[in-house]
Amino acid sequence: MNESLKILSGSAHPTLAQSIAKNLNIDLCAAELTTFPDGETFVQIHENIRGGDVFIVQPTCPPTNQNLMELLIMVDAVRRASASRITAVLPFFGYARQDRKDRPRVPITAKLVANLLVAAGVNRVLTVDLHAGQIQGFFDIPVDHLYAAPVLMKAIRERGINDLVVVSPDVGGIKMTHAFAKALGAPMAIVAKNRVSAEEVEAHSVIGDVAGKNVLLVDDLTETAGTLTAASDLLLKHGAKKIYAGVSHAVLGEKGRNRILKSPIVELLATNSTPQATGEKVTALDISPLLAQAIARIHGNESVTSLFDTRG
Repeated sequence: MNESLKILSGSAHPTLAQSIAKNLNIDLCAAELTTFPDGETFVQIHENIRGGDVFIVQPTCPPTNQNLMELLIMVDAVRRASASRITAVLPFFGYARQDRKDRPRVPITAKLVANLLVAAGVNRVLTVDLHAGQIQGFFDIPVDHLYAAPVLMKAIRERGINDLVVVSPDVGGIKMTHAFAKALGAPMAIVAKNRVSAEEVEAHSVIGDVAGKNVLLVDDLTETAGTLTAASDLLLKHGAKKIYAGVSHAVLGEKGRNRILKSPIVELLATNSTPQATGEKVTALDISPLLAQAIARIHGNESVTSLFDTRG
């Protein structure tokens, strides 16, 4: 690997950054990240990165604001150290759900974050399964948008689940569900839901046949697990047998983990895009090989198009 390639890790998910570096057969770039007593973040790079191709691994998962600010400060430090190119590697892009004005006098925070990254000095963004694909257009710099579907599908195939139906837990996920169903050669169904609040969801009807079938619920993101668990309860009432769930990003807190644990869901498969993808029924799938391959191709100015394949 070219010596100009540098992988730098923030404090959001150092384990993932280390795994990416290991896949590339290089060491993480030595850096110091500390917090002053007043909460300010301090960054110092302990290696010469002048002219380097620097990739900063920092998912903007909880604590979202802290991790975002740390990323911006790291970018500034790297830019002032005369790196030739800075790529922000965001396995999980926080604020992605605030991508439009759905009510009066509200912000489009996903666009604001894009502006902040570019203003700080980011030249390129590498991310996985944005909540809204149009966020790519919020950037005036190149965005490489990878998909976790092949990783999730491989895990599902390894489990050898028969009589499988792929289910979308809400109408917004139909496109993703159709892609999974087509790749797995399975029929699909949809759960209609009503969101009561940010943490409470009511699932009220099922479109499709799940009686006597094993089910795979698919979604891009789960946080409080309200959507997944409400859907699983309803599917069980409609005669579903074993219920699995697969998500790209599991940003689980205590409430989400408890809900998954008490739900009919047998196993939640999620990538390790965030360190919050843990729990008694949660299986974290490693996406570091995918990210490492993308980084190697970007560094070598090669095409990354084949990595966008969602067919598994």
